[in-house]
Amino acid sequence: MTSMENSTEVNEFRFLGLTDTPELQIPLFIIFTLIYLITLMGNLGIIMLILLDSCLHTPMYFFLSNLSLVDCAYSSAVTPKVMAGFLTGDKVISYGGCVAQMFFFVAFASADCFLLAVMAYDRHAAVCKPLHYTSTMTTRVCAQMSLGCHVWGLVESAIHTGFTFCLSFCRSNVVHHFFCDIPAILALSCSDIYTNEIVLFILAAFNVLFALTVILTSYLFIFIAILRMRSAEGRKKAFSTCASHLTSVTIFYGTVIFMYLQPSSTHSMDNDQLASVFYTIIVPMLNPIVYSLRNKEVNNAFRKAIKKMKVLLST
Repeated sequence: MTSMENSTEVNEFRFLGLTDTPELQIPLFIIFTLIYLITLMGNLGIIMLILLDSCLHTPMYFFLSNLSLVDCAYSSAVTPKVMAGFLTGDKVISYGGCVAQMFFFVAFASADCFLLAVMAYDRHAAVCKPLHYTSTMTTRVCAQMSLGCHVWGLVESAIHTGFTFCLSFCRSNVVHHFFCDIPAILALSCSDIYTNEIVLFILAAFNVLFALTVILTSYLFIFIAILRMRSAEGRKKAFSTCASHLTSVTIFYGTVIFMYLQPSSTHSMDNDQLASVFYTIIVPMLNPIVYSLRNKEVNNAFRKAIKKMKVLLST
């Protein structure tokens, strides 16, 4: 049932999805399946390389492994359901399923947001204060920073999910989206959502402004340090690393700002869906490439892993 009387509470939601065109369902299923498999293989592969190669047991790669794990998790909160909708045409999700999807997506996406900032700070410590790097970024400090990102993600997710599903949903169960995102679900409520919109804006603004302040401040000092380097090769390598990181940051934060920091009156659900495809499905696939596949140390670790595998297979 796609619409309900005002006296009837919603017990399931139906996604409109990205398209209703029948001939596009299978091609989109294939495309999204390939993207999801690349996401899992790329991110889990990075995690395995970092675990197995002692040369990668450094703060930079510790945070990268955390980022890869979070990317797998928040992509998995959304993509499999989208793929199932393309394949079977079943775009219905239970009320409890929607609560769970929103909770896990927001938790991991928020952790991702702050891990990007932590990684920028780590690079600042490595480039600007190399002599103090090992004493600054100790194992304990790295673990605490990573744990802080995950805990804040869970706290923020609990706030958003709690505020959202305390509302009454009695007008319609049709979600103009492909997953249970906060603005799309708020649009279905017959309750006053002013408080929810304020909470959403404040928390999203805090996430973006705090994280971007850390990132931009870190890179400002990094660029100053780079310009003081005498080695042209060193400057080139550092600029390349910064460009890759900032590309990913721009894509991620650009879509988040577009989605959550604009007034509800200016929201276009079609544009929101397009932006959401980038940060829920595309960005997790790109991160292994942006952060590591062009990295010499990761490439060396990958070659060593291939050699070990060949030796094991030949014995």
